[in-house]
Amino acid sequence: MKPLMLQGHERAITQIKYNREGDLLFSSAKDVTPNVWYSLNGERLGTYNGHTGAVWCIDVDWKTTKFLSGAADNSLRLWDVSTGVEIGNISSNSAVRTCSFSYSADLASYSTDQAMKQDCEIFIVDARDNESFKNSEPILRMTVPESKVTSLIWGTLDHTIITGHEDGAITQWDLRTGKSIETVKDHQGSINDMQKNRQGTMFVTASKDKTAKLFDVDDLSVHKVYVTERPVNSASLSPIFDHVVLGGGQEAMDVTTTAAQAGKFDARFFHVIFEEEFARVKGHFGPINSLAFHPDGESFSTGGEDGFIRVQSFDPTYKEFRFDY
Repeated sequence: MKPLMLQGHERAITQIKYNREGDLLFSSAKDVTPNVWYSLNGERLGTYNGHTGAVWCIDVDWKTTKFLSGAADNSLRLWDVSTGVEIGNISSNSAVRTCSFSYSADLASYSTDQAMKQDCEIFIVDARDNESFKNSEPILRMTVPESKVTSLIWGTLDHTIITGHEDGAITQWDLRTGKSIETVKDHQGSINDMQKNRQGTMFVTASKDKTAKLFDVDDLSVHKVYVTERPVNSASLSPIFDHVVLGGGQEAMDVTTTAAQAGKFDARFFHVIFEEEFARVKGHFGPINSLAFHPDGESFSTGGEDGFIRVQSFDPTYKEFRFDY
């Protein structure tokens, strides 16, 4: 399983994301230009030029027509996927940390950092067309009084959003009232990433407390726990098997003092139900910051602190693997 090595960023990768069909792979990094790649052969198709700070978050809508990016230049930008033209720009009072389209892509949500005497806030905006995105006041604006938001996903039928926080809390918000419905604190460290399964009924969290956990979207109950011995930066659920892949490694600032082996920068595969690790994939020489399964489940991609994206296609033996129980 020889990976494709994609090198288009000058600094550490912050997020990677496939579109719905999986033919395109979008990436952002601590440099200023999100990239789009052809996932089959690793060809870079283009860049989205306009940000002036590290790009923390990206998302693409289900039709692959609109692309969203949020950055440390205090802006959320909407782009035309095919032309790379910026079609909307919302300024914020602090860095945009998370952003996400709703399932219909009529709405977009984003959160800003608790910095420069500004509270952490969550915004819901109208993303139906260029004018509504640029001109409208936010549909909803929610202040987060405690720990800042570090990850965000939409809940069932776009009625709720779920946020992961720096103190390990996970909160569900009702978009009709703008109030929090429920908060659980099953993690002891910052929630670095949250990704839903294909059906949208469960989501997996990746936390600095060295675990990933499987939650129910509706009631935030924990179903499974995947334990490692290093911080987990990202986790993704397979669309075709009961597998979850975890990526992470020791803190980036400590990496120079250890060998790749000791830093434990492998992507690690766990069985979703039995919580047991059954495979590892080496490659990066720094922590994995973001990973994603291809929508067809035949491959997965990892983006690392080393600035590389690795697209790994599975061998036929991966499909033949059966867990003994």
